[in-house]
Amino acid sequence: MRKTFFIRVLVSILFIGIGMLLNACNEGSDKASAKASNQLEAIKAKGVLVVGVKKDTPNFALLNHKTKQIEGFEVDIAKLLAKEVLGDENKIKLEPVTAKTRGPLLDNGTLDVVIATFTITEERKKTYNFSDSYYKDPIGFLVLKENNFTDFESLDGKVIGVAQAATTNQVVSNAAQNMGIKVTIREFPDYPSLKSALDSKRIDAFAVDKSILRGYLDNNNMILDDSLNPQEYGIVTRKNDTEWSNYVNNFVKNHREEIDSLAVKWNLK
Repeated sequence: MRKTFFIRVLVSILFIGIGMLLNACNEGSDKASAKASNQLEAIKAKGVLVVGVKKDTPNFALLNHKTKQIEGFEVDIAKLLAKEVLGDENKIKLEPVTAKTRGPLLDNGTLDVVIATFTITEERKKTYNFSDSYYKDPIGFLVLKENNFTDFESLDGKVIGVAQAATTNQVVSNAAQNMGIKVTIREFPDYPSLKSALDSKRIDAFAVDKSILRGYLDNNNMILDDSLNPQEYGIVTRKNDTEWSNYVNNFVKNHREEIDSLAVKWNLK
């Protein structure tokens, strides 16, 4: 009898524990759901939109060392979004990001949104929500004039520099394989590092979207005519922020003409 009694007590404790665990999980899920659905309201409540932007990308988002302000096409899009959400384009905080840091900073809640030449891919859609494309641009190659490279094929056996965590690495590797040439890919943390590596001849070509390359042109280099896979940029939000993501996507759709005008303003069209 005593043994049976203790078994019943243990079983009861076990079921109570499982019930408490399931209840805690459900509460956590409910809180996560509430956070996701209330993201737009949370931004309005704090009164500032935190946007991840580059600071080393001419015409898109570049730090002006005189004013200490980041300026460019994507900064203006961010201001337009802040005006839409908060009624004032100045209610914005720009957080500098790189291709490597923009995802983690969005994931941990530091950022509300990322507008940073973030290429839309099916693989990335599994992790983040992307708005419709606001800009499209092919990958190109910046090379030194003195090396007399003529096209992508002439880079056979050469070293090509790309940004860390960017889609450029895979695109260039696939294109080289399809063309039957061999290239060595080296990754760098940012665009100035890539430009410096090209100037010092540590790499033979700097590969990224052509509109970005144009910001690094000087008397000693040139952009090859060849282009690879056009890249489409989208505004990025967290995967579970459904309401906020839909809001951002509608913003892009409804402000298409204004966004195109901003691209013209920054010599991107």
